[in-house]
Amino acid sequence: MSVWDDLVGQEPVVAQLSSAAEGTSGLAHAWLFTGPPGAGRSAAARAFAAALQCEEAPRGCGHCASCHQVLQGTHADVEVVRPQGLSYGVKEARALVLRASSSPTGGRWQVVLFEDADRATEAAANALLKAIEEPPARTVWLLCTPSPDDLLVTIRSRCRLVTLRTPPISAVADVLALRDGVDRETADVVARAAQGHISRARRLATDPQARRRRAEVLAVPRRLSSVGPAVAAAESLVAAAKAEAKARTEELNESETSALRQALGESAKGRMPRGTAGALKELEARQKSRATRLERDALDRTLLDLASYYRDVLTLQLGAGTELVNTELGPELRTAAAQGRPEDTLKRLDAIMACRERLEANVNPLLAVEALTLALRTG
Repeated sequence: MSVWDDLVGQEPVVAQLSSAAEGTSGLAHAWLFTGPPGAGRSAAARAFAAALQCEEAPRGCGHCASCHQVLQGTHADVEVVRPQGLSYGVKEARALVLRASSSPTGGRWQVVLFEDADRATEAAANALLKAIEEPPARTVWLLCTPSPDDLLVTIRSRCRLVTLRTPPISAVADVLALRDGVDRETADVVARAAQGHISRARRLATDPQARRRRAEVLAVPRRLSSVGPAVAAAESLVAAAKAEAKARTEELNESETSALRQALGESAKGRMPRGTAGALKELEARQKSRATRLERDALDRTLLDLASYYRDVLTLQLGAGTELVNTELGPELRTAAAQGRPEDTLKRLDAIMACRERLEANVNPLLAVEALTLALRTG
């Protein structure tokens, strides 16, 4: 098993990265990994980082100590940055640049893997720019964003581009069935439902709660009989997203707060030393920002599931002949297609995309989703 095995359906990317790691095509000091959600941007960057640190040939063997350490997130010379909140600030960026300037302690390179680099503020991006323009000789930057346009043109012009695609549904189903032991029928269903997003497909295959939440979202179009049920549907969608985010937030907050209090010297009676309140408040602020991001991400997944319903309806209305995403709802989708017009379905899809944009612009989630469900009701 090599480090490239998790890059499902990304053969051209594997060829590009393995060639660079071997030194046959030249190694740039800054790389930009782009692609739609679920394509595996972070997985590709992590595999490349492992290949750069690999101790054996071919690079990225997957079984040497360096490969294992990179993949497990414990390699001393691979700095992984995962912005937890809504944005990544200039203070954090300057600290990152300082860490990136150090020489590798044991590996071949000092690698900085920056997931969701599009969350960097303009000031943070400018702080990163100089480091990417003039990196130390043994430092490699790996930046991940959905699109090249998500970064400053001055940064992306200095990066070598790696473009990932949405994996074929058949390839995702194969991985779930052969590697994760999911039965083939379930693997096919969840691979289609996740629309090629392998981690989402794996979650749907293994987590009954995730499947239940998705089924409730897909039931929303049936509930929009009048204004009252439409408003109630909006409330339930937002409440479900909050509950999902809260469960994840509490799990992360507890471990982080406990670790920080211990590191700051908490006594056996739970008392903290003087001067530590600032660090705890800073952690609380980061956790609050992350909670907002997790809630927004959960709502966005909900909206994408809802969009898949109307995408199927439009496919049937236009006689496109492409496979449905929600095959288990075939009869209901055909009825909805027969009773409506393609123009109305397109309006509903536009309303979903507009809601996503409003949420990204910090509009109150309940107001944004209420406006959406009312628009879905009228078409």
